[in-house]
Amino acid sequence: MWLTAAILSSVFAGLTSILAKCGIRKTDSDVATLVRTGVVLLFSWVMVFIVGSWRGLATLDARSLLFLTLSGLTTGASWICYFKALSMGDVNRVVPIDKSSTVLSVLLAMVLFGETQQLGARLVCTLLIGAGILMMVERKASSGGTAHGPWMLYAVLSALFASLTSVLSKIGMTNVESNLGTALRTVVVLVMAAVIVCMKGKQHQLRTIERRELGFILLSGLATGMSWLCYYYAIQNGVVSVVVPIDKLSIVISIVFSYFVFHEHLSRKGLAGLLLMVAGTLGMTFISL
Repeated sequence: MWLTAAILSSVFAGLTSILAKCGIRKTDSDVATLVRTGVVLLFSWVMVFIVGSWRGLATLDARSLLFLTLSGLTTGASWICYFKALSMGDVNRVVPIDKSSTVLSVLLAMVLFGETQQLGARLVCTLLIGAGILMMVERKASSGGTAHGPWMLYAVLSALFASLTSVLSKIGMTNVESNLGTALRTVVVLVMAAVIVCMKGKQHQLRTIERRELGFILLSGLATGMSWLCYYYAIQNGVVSVVVPIDKLSIVISIVFSYFVFHEHLSRKGLAGLLLMVAGTLGMTFISL
């Protein structure tokens, strides 16, 4: 069941990138992040009450709350950096860098959670994923773009924070139902996003978002909510070093849609890198079955 949840998480995450890109062509990325987080928060708490996991609030321990809060902070930081990078760069260049968090997450899971079964095969698959990422990141920029720039720094920071999120979430949700854990984390992300918007004096822009872009932002929030619920269920019940790579396969969906929606093309080197990432991820999955 956790494997199915991980696959669904990947599908919804891929849709999130495209919908978000459509919603931040004119809208400030920090403002869009705040609106999206509000949608995710509403969605996640609705799910909490539907499944009845709100009863877990009475037994929530301090350790779980601490790590859920920390994972919320790293999630917020990752989101802010990721959507800032998306607003400045091409989807098919930003997404591969963000997905490089896979390698660090897998290695941390091996060390912290003892996920070392068939260690040699796992390391080979991790190397395939890492090599694929490098091939995609280092490819030539698309016409009219630049190979490097501020967007790359934001994308790298997004990946670092995302890798920490996977580990912190696994620890924080050990004794917490996945829907409740997701909802609690989202509260932290919303507060963080709101503080950043207010500190930068952008709160007035909430009233001036174009209707069309607002629609895409809201849809991306719903897709994110679905992705999160599936992802953290899989994280809680499955193998982190397998769940994370599967989730990162959302890059395939993102790149396919970026080709048709934004006319962003992959070079042969980029395509080869994508195939390596897919091969490494599938290998990691079969090892753990």
